[in-house]
Amino acid sequence: MARLPVAPTQAAVKLRGDYASAAADFRVDQNYDSYTADEHAIWRTLYERQLTLMPGHAAPEFLEGLRLLGADAHSIPVLEEASQRLQRLTGFEVIGVPGLIPEQDFFAHLAERRFPVTVWMRRRDELDYLVEPDLFHDFFGHLPMLAHTVFANFIQAYGAIGAHAREPAALKMLARLYWYTVEFGLVATSRGLRAYGAGILSSSGETIYATKADGPARIAFDLQRVLRTNYLIDSYQKTYFVLDDIEQLFDSVLAADFESIFAQPAQPGYAPDARLPSDQPIASLVAS
Repeated sequence: MARLPVAPTQAAVKLRGDYASAAADFRVDQNYDSYTADEHAIWRTLYERQLTLMPGHAAPEFLEGLRLLGADAHSIPVLEEASQRLQRLTGFEVIGVPGLIPEQDFFAHLAERRFPVTVWMRRRDELDYLVEPDLFHDFFGHLPMLAHTVFANFIQAYGAIGAHAREPAALKMLARLYWYTVEFGLVATSRGLRAYGAGILSSSGETIYATKADGPARIAFDLQRVLRTNYLIDSYQKTYFVLDDIEQLFDSVLAADFESIFAQPAQPGYAPDARLPSDQPIASLVAS
């Protein structure tokens, strides 16, 4: 069996997925008929709960992508059907994986326009929080944005950059970029701040906290700032970075010279709650 990844948590975690049955690139079959009635019910609970929050908190690109995917609250989606839809829209394929996979395998899949989705569902005692990403997080949180061409192109570009990164400092910077955009990104819209990050939109608590609460700082997206900012694993974020629009994300990455960035001497990361003179605060409580 291939080497296993390490869960990004404070304490060691035994990965839940069935890695023994995975292919060399960590693909697994979904085995749809193996889902229990209770797992379908858990999907319904999560889907219905999040869906009620989406109009006032999710980016319009996410809402449109969710519609285009054709999934619903009735039952766990079939990954192959979602894959066929995404391939027609943006050329992205959906592949099943047992859970977290090593960075280089993850990058390689993204660079080839393949998005890995965990095939198992969380338990009832994990409705509000779980350590590893499950099917609901990966499908509901990530796939809708992949129906947006510019965002899909960003994900492929990110994978291509990562596929050539080997040094720990470079990988750490790429992890920060993914965390503060793909997982916990916000975007400014004419109706106020909206979330496009999967870590936000697959969590009922953080959906509200990230977009509306007074606690966290929301600052204008700056690639260099993001690449140096550490993040929190097991609690809500202290800082969110706000895009002007989704195109800004792709444009900033496309324009960056990552080879030079990675070649620079390693610098200490900013604390998750650091506030810098160059930060540009973004107001959160605007039109809803």
